[in-house]
Amino acid sequence: MTLTTNKRAYLEKLSRQGIISALAFDQRGALKRMMASHQTEEPTIEQMETLKVMVSEELTPYASSILLDPEYGLPATKVKATEAGLLLAYEKTGYDATTTSRLPDCLVDWSAKRIKEAGADAVKFLLYYDVDGDRSVNDQKKAYIERIGSECKAEDIPFFLEILTYDETIADNGSLAFAKVKAHKVNEAMKVFSDDRFGIDVLKVEVPVNMKYVEGFAEGEVVFSKEEAAQAFKDQEAASHLPYIYLSAGVSAQLFQETLVFAAESGAKFNGVLCGRATWSGSVPVYIEEGEEAARQWLRTEGFKNIDDLNKVLEKTASSWVEKVEG
Repeated sequence: MTLTTNKRAYLEKLSRQGIISALAFDQRGALKRMMASHQTEEPTIEQMETLKVMVSEELTPYASSILLDPEYGLPATKVKATEAGLLLAYEKTGYDATTTSRLPDCLVDWSAKRIKEAGADAVKFLLYYDVDGDRSVNDQKKAYIERIGSECKAEDIPFFLEILTYDETIADNGSLAFAKVKAHKVNEAMKVFSDDRFGIDVLKVEVPVNMKYVEGFAEGEVVFSKEEAAQAFKDQEAASHLPYIYLSAGVSAQLFQETLVFAAESGAKFNGVLCGRATWSGSVPVYIEEGEEAARQWLRTEGFKNIDDLNKVLEKTASSWVEKVEG
């Protein structure tokens, strides 16, 4: 792929030596649910903003960049470490659960231009995609991504597309049924959106295997041998010429780190991570039950350990995106 001078400079701001070790805290609906599970009243805007500020202030000195949302995350953009890059999310949170289409929608009062003006070094958009789903629905999704890609091209700012795969006929993505088709869903979706017409610079993707069903990782039923899982990672590497980074998908910090090691050993030349809940989620109950200072202390100890351990794993496993670009 070819990068403009500006896009390359932005990507360098988001990286350390070509590795993206980014902290993801653009959760909105998921964060509300997490907070609500530890208190009786509805989480407030102030609570959400305060937690995002604390995480940004305490952990961005150890991350190459942070992903935030414009709805609750703007105060957190003001306190991040100066050397850390910034991504801002462009999508509305969640999707309509009454339909299988999971059509995307942008935040109505934001644009790639406004995201850039807010100080972001990249635009991030989340897309739910079933490669085997309804063709007319997928055509709408492709057109939507083309529009955002054109916006980012006009603003000369990197476009990160986050793809969350699903199957229209399987309700639970954590199920064995979905585990059996996950590699196909993830890798084929990567092939689709690697086309130049979409203008994507970095893909943010799932690992292609549910590791809880893999030999050596499973605590219960083993469905995939290590060789079969390794092949899924090899196929993922072959699926795209674009830089790609992994999302943690809410798994534990330890499992995510072990998965990265396995991915690299299997031949995946991934270019970093955008890791969210595996890093900071433990601060949520502490913040609600014990207060702000206790939460900060958690972030300075357990949160720091999570991100520091992850960075050490990335040093040994991730590849520089510079190897995949020109210009």
